[in-house]
Amino acid sequence: MTTHRLIRCALTQTKNAYPLMPAQIADLPTLQQRLDDIRNANVYHNVDLIAAAAAEGARVICLGELCTAPYFALYTDPMWLAFAEDAAIGPSISAFRTAARNHHIIVIAPIFETDARSGKRFNTAVVIDEHGELLGKYRKTHIPCGHNDRGSFHETFYYGPSDGQMGESPANIARNPYFPVFRTSVGNIGVAICYDRHFEGVMHSLKEGGAELVFCPAITFGKKSRQVWHQEFFVDAVRHGLFIGGSNRLGSEPPWTIEYFGESYFCGPQGLCPGLSAPKGLVMADLNLAELTEPDPSGWNLPRDIRFDIYSPRVSRK
Repeated sequence: MTTHRLIRCALTQTKNAYPLMPAQIADLPTLQQRLDDIRNANVYHNVDLIAAAAAEGARVICLGELCTAPYFALYTDPMWLAFAEDAAIGPSISAFRTAARNHHIIVIAPIFETDARSGKRFNTAVVIDEHGELLGKYRKTHIPCGHNDRGSFHETFYYGPSDGQMGESPANIARNPYFPVFRTSVGNIGVAICYDRHFEGVMHSLKEGGAELVFCPAITFGKKSRQVWHQEFFVDAVRHGLFIGGSNRLGSEPPWTIEYFGESYFCGPQGLCPGLSAPKGLVMADLNLAELTEPDPSGWNLPRDIRFDIYSPRVSRK
């Protein structure tokens, strides 16, 4: 007999909302005194999307990677280091906590974080429950630096990889300090951020930590990235028995000419999850988390039949 744990979930699919970005890259230093304006414009934009998702019945929403800013890692400029904020009491998180409480929706809010104790900066997703309470955070584990057919990315200039110091959280049910999983009213939620999706240990670790639903906010572009964008999540969802929501920016952000292809979606153990009609800037789907505990229709039992003992055999040395 089929059971149901239907959860309506939402992803944002949008871009920088600040309307006064300069037309030329050479003019970017003029933004030095406008960083708060940029943050505020994007926070207000995302708060509107949170309200719209809640009005459509969503129980949880994941905002985009570095959702309070343009994707500044396309070049290097120390100006943007001042954009980082505290993940507990910073202005963006304070606004998102209020929105979560007002609209009774769980919010995953990816921001540029500065750690008050160490001074280190991270690409961080903060998980907020429907009462506006902080459940914890996830810091991006793998940080890219390189270039492709569309442009360059220099994330290592701005923030480092996770240090595993997420802080104590009663909602975190995972033992791996690098990959927390948060018990929420809709299910057990994990987060991977953009580049993390390419590494095989990430989804495995989240599944081992008890995740049922994983959100992967991303800023991705380029030919190969677009080709594998759907394949990676599909394979991980089937292999690990997870629901995964992958979000990407959509459109281009002045003064850069990089085109973000969007194509955000949800998938699960049975493949693509049908999308729902949604307001502009949102992608939504109804996920039945009960599928995760039902027999697989393929007849496979991957958790039972996995052979960890042979994947990395020790080589005896004489």
